[in-house]
Amino acid sequence: MGKVCKAIILTVAILVASGPPVKSACCYFSAQGKDVLQPGQKAFINWDPDEQIESFTVQPKFEGNASDFGMVIPTPSRPKLDEMPRDFFKELAVFTILEPMDMEKYKRLQMMPMAKSAAVAKDGMRESVRVLEAGVVGSLDYKIIQADRAADLYSWLKSNRYSYGGDSSTLDFYIKKGWYFTVMKIDPLQMKKRRDGSYEGEVTPTRFTFSSPKLVYPLRITQISVKDRTEALFYIQAPTKMDLPGDLSYQYSWNSMWCQAAGYALPDKLTAEETLWQRLVQPRLDRFMEKVNQLRSDGREPATLEWAKKIRPKDIAVLEGTRPYNRQAPPEDVRKLRLLLGHVQRGMFITKIRKFFTKGEMFQDLEFVRAKVAGSEDDIQYFSMLPTSPP
Repeated sequence: MGKVCKAIILTVAILVASGPPVKSACCYFSAQGKDVLQPGQKAFINWDPDEQIESFTVQPKFEGNASDFGMVIPTPSRPKLDEMPRDFFKELAVFTILEPMDMEKYKRLQMMPMAKSAAVAKDGMRESVRVLEAGVVGSLDYKIIQADRAADLYSWLKSNRYSYGGDSSTLDFYIKKGWYFTVMKIDPLQMKKRRDGSYEGEVTPTRFTFSSPKLVYPLRITQISVKDRTEALFYIQAPTKMDLPGDLSYQYSWNSMWCQAAGYALPDKLTAEETLWQRLVQPRLDRFMEKVNQLRSDGREPATLEWAKKIRPKDIAVLEGTRPYNRQAPPEDVRKLRLLLGHVQRGMFITKIRKFFTKGEMFQDLEFVRAKVAGSEDDIQYFSMLPTSPP
């Protein structure tokens, strides 16, 4: 699989024909005068730092009354598009359910109270804007575009019946970096029509694979169609545990929760790695909580770590159905875990991160980084319930 591309599904609100911009979280366009909303966005990102190949799979969810839907996604290089299983994200969610708590490790819980969790139409335009490829992937019609000038791309979108909801400066941000744009249209017939005539549903997931020197995700373009904030869920598969940089990191909330849980564990049940990590982060907890409080006072919410695990042969055996699945999930969903085979890779680390981005946090693209605290690499796994895990 390819490299993890830091790419949140763009939110460039584009409209077929003219009309007001659509407020959404994925660079959407829709029929004139209609509304389309994306309640949330999610991406499975795969990163190969040696080959510098990145891929991300997205499955937008639409709600609204438009008869045409679409999205625009920028990538650092020309992407290859592949259809993914429709239930891919559903099964990924099942696979990453936290396992039951290890009561042998946390026997102290019987004696101690539970702690609360811490919380483009001139002749020159034709030369400037180039359609490199057009085709169909799954149920989506797509075009891969490259442009030399933002004003020409802006005009191209208009002349091709896309009324772009943003400004040319945002397009220019990516054009100056030499990025490519993928424009996709979605057949509304695959959506469920509600009694009020509006549509809802999730389209077939699509994987974008491309070369990239960094693990990047195009967040800035998303800002255009976000009113106040947007929720993003990332599944990042890479050789190591991954994180967001700086104030976007999950370490501030994660280590407080983890250290509280470690305090309930029997000392001899902690691994040597866990003991060393506890010694590293314990003296820093006050600073972590200060950062959490500072972020919240600024109207921002720290990212949260929801699952982190290095994939072992026994995990692949669960997907194959040769090893029991030990959590609560509908039997049919457990049987369909096989859909993840070939996508979830043995020896790789999957890190599941949830983050609510405010509009003010979306001026730059994301660059995922190796998980660290105070220069020390973080390899602590989180795949079973802790005494302090949120409900």
